[in-house]
Formats: sequence, C-alpha cells, structure tokens
Amino acid sequence: MNKQLFINEIQALFDEVQRSRIFEDQKMMTDAVPLLPVSEINAEYEKMKHSEGFDLKGFVMKHFDFLGARVSIQRDDRLPIGEHIEKLWDELTRDAYEEKGTLLKLPKPYIVPGGRFNEFFYWDSYFIMLGLQASGRTGMMENIVENCSYLIQNVGFVPNASRTHFLSRSQPPYFSLMLELLFETTGDEEIYKKYHDTLEKEYAFWMKGEERLENDSAIKRVVKTENGNLLNRYYDAENAPRPESYLIDIEDHEGALNEEFYRNIRSACESGWDFSSRWFADGEHIQTIETLNIAEVDLNCLLWHLEQSLAKSSASHGLAEKEYYFMERAAVRRQMINTYFWDENTRFYKDYHLKKHIHTPSEHIAALYPLFLKLADPKQAESVARNIAEKFLYKGGLVTTTKKSGQQWDLPNAWAPYQWLGFKAMKNYGFNELAEQIKNNWCGNVERVYGNTGKLMEKYNALDTETIAGGGEYPNQDGFGWTNGVYLKLKQN
Repeated sequence: MNKQLFINEIQALFDEVQRSRIFEDQKMMTDAVPLLPVSEINAEYEKMKHSEGFDLKGFVMKHFDFLGARVSIQRDDRLPIGEHIEKLWDELTRDAYEEKGTLLKLPKPYIVPGGRFNEFFYWDSYFIMLGLQASGRTGMMENIVENCSYLIQNVGFVPNASRTHFLSRSQPPYFSLMLELLFETTGDEEIYKKYHDTLEKEYAFWMKGEERLENDSAIKRVVKTENGNLLNRYYDAENAPRPESYLIDIEDHEGALNEEFYRNIRSACESGWDFSSRWFADGEHIQTIETLNIAEVDLNCLLWHLEQSLAKSSASHGLAEKEYYFMERAAVRRQMINTYFWDENTRFYKDYHLKKHIHTPSEHIAALYPLFLKLADPKQAESVARNIAEKFLYKGGLVTTTKKSGQQWDLPNAWAPYQWLGFKAMKNYGFNELAEQIKNNWCGNVERVYGNTGKLMEKYNALDTETIAGGGEYPNQDGFGWTNGVYLKLKQN
C-alpha cells in the first residue's frame, strides 16, 4: 500500500491554502485529488505565487478535483424514516479500488458516514453494521469486516479513516466486536478461524512496546502503572497539526504549555471523542489537553474483548497454548479494569490519570463499557445505572458528559453510539425500563428532527430537542451512518 502523503509533497501550497481560509472547511483541501502530477503543480505554484494578481483559490480549483468532498442528500419526497434509511444505504455506498489523492485503496465497497465524511471510518462502521444487520444487508457487513482486515494486514491497524493523513492513528478497536456481530448474524463458525491472524495483528499494534516498559512509564499505546500493571491509552505517532484541521490546531496551540499539544489533540481523535472536557486538565480549555496522561476505561474494555476473541480464535485453530495465554490476559485485564477505573467514591467508572495516580474528575458516558461487555458486578451495575438515569438521561437521549464546555463531545449532545451502548448495557443487567427510556427518548428525538428537516444528523441536542446540535470544529452533518444504524437496531429491539 502506498503510504506517501501527497499533502507533504505540496506542503507550501497546502500551508498557504489552509492559512488563507479559502475554504470554509479545512477538510476540503485534504480530500482534494490532484489533476496533474504533484511535481508539475508545485512547479507552477512556485512560478506563479508571487505574480501580481495571483488567484490562490482559482489556482487550486484548476489543479484539483473536489468531486465528492461534500455530500448532502436532499429529497423532494419525505419518505417514512425507515424507508429513507434504506435508500440512504445505497446513496452512502462507495468503492475505492484505487488510490486517489489522500484516499486509500480498499478491496470492498463500504458505507460512508455522510456530509463532509466521504471515506471509510473505523468505529463508525461497527454502528453502521448494526443497521445493516437490521436491514438484512449481510453482504455489506462482510465487506466492512474485509476492509478492516485488509487495512490491518497491509497497514498494521485500521486507521481513523481511509486517508493517508490518518496513518498515524487508529480509532476505538471495534474489529473483534464486528466479528462477533457478523457471527451472530451468520452463525458461521469459520469467522473466528478466518480472521485469527488479523486479530493478532491488531492486538500487536495496541500492545507494541510492552516488553520494554518499566513501572510508571508509557510507550505508544501501552502503559505500565507504578504498581507494574499493564493498561492502554490512546496515542498518535505524529506531533504536528492535523491536516484536516490545520489552522484550527495552529490557533489552538497558542497559549498551550504542553510541548506535545498536537499529539494530545491527535490522541483524542484516536478515541473518537474530538473533543471533550474529558481530556482537559482544567476541564474547560483545549489548550490544557492531556490525553496522553490518561488511561481510558472504554479502550481497556475493548481490548479485553479483543483478548477474549483471540482466545476464541486460537481455540478454533486448536492452539491450546495461545488460547490459555489470551484467556489469562483477558482475566488480568478484567481485574485491572475494576482496580483502576472503578471509583468507589462516586460508584461510577472513570478514566485513570497516569501521572497523578488518581481518577480523572470527568463524569462521562464511556462508563457504560463495563456494563456493555458484562464486566461489572451487579452492585456496580446498579450504581452506574442510577448515575446514568440521574445525570445523563434527558428527553432527547443520553449525553456524553455532565459538563457543558462548547465541545461537541460534551453536554448537551447525544451521539448514536452511546444510545446503543446504554440500551444494551441496561438490558444486560435487567434494567429494562431504563433501557426502554433511553431508546424511546433518543429515537423520538431522531424522528422529531427528521420530521422537521428531512435529515438524519451526526449528533443531537438531548436537552433542547427543538434545536440542532452544535459545538465542535464543523457544522452538524447529515447522512448519517451511525445514526441510521443505531436507529434501525433500536427500533428492532
């Protein structure tokens, strides 16, 4: 796979375009496809850039193709929401059998989220798969798994999204849950056998460097606590502005004291939560972001699931030693999840601060993961459920945190993934009434917004269901892959 970033090849032009704000959305230039060899574009730019009356935007529009950079689905007819989503599956389907600009080649068609997001996204695709299962589209579910496997085999991991500038980070590792969902759908016993090697490769990516760790230290995504226990954190290999948010990062960097500010920003992006007060040392300002100092409850729960899946896939190959090894690793991690992430004072799961050796103060919805994966005991689950009902559930669904910061992964926004995780978590422990309330509040919000706008949104305002959700670095998007998927799956349950 060609990993060359054409953005690096046109760095001077790219820098001027982003700093000049010739596009409202900085992602536009990262998605552009060169119409000529990059060396020719560079040569012409260098020759013309200082000439009188040089039109930068005109130059860019002449030399790059922006087809598909923004996708907004408009219809004159207002279909019932379920029929609308069924049509959306086809309209959001893409293929990428060759590399174009920053877009990575993938072997199978896939579903894009929609709006400005016109590429394959990792954790989005799991929640999209929930809806594909509800729609009976097993073939597309298999495509998504195949694309993830292709990326893991060829890149070593599933990038944040299928573009070259995401080759420094992943997203929450949902591949093992994708396999579980596909197995649930097809009953095919060969699935775990087929993807054993892929599971091992993804696990190696997340655990890289563990053998060199000393107590109270970190290497990439793996950390060793002061007591010598292994945990994981989100991480990005690069410490530079994100190309897709280039000028935003440069401006936010002003006033930041952390020399790894850009890597902390990018590491938060690996979590999918870009951005939230969850990552801020002062709980308020992005300049205090310290993602690298945090071991996250969600990530460690997902890696427990990966270890469990590796034990299962090892058994399918008759690899008894490996099966035992991964069963042991999963058992230890389960214990560590309750040791490091359970806060007895608040009776809630929280992230763990690796430098301060205490829980972070942020109350957030990722506390659902131990219940979603059945890792909590009944008393813990009861306390989490009470916290969720009292602090997170509003008339428009579950919010992500209890803090209003202006960031999109904070109050008052409700995101599709956590409605499914919340519903399933409560069902797992018999809190059926609360599960139904979560489902009905959010689905009702989705239906209300669809009735008013004809659109399915990336996120929703859980407090004021008459308004469109906001916050973040770009406007709310329509489409929208994981909203469609979770809505269909919840309505089926």
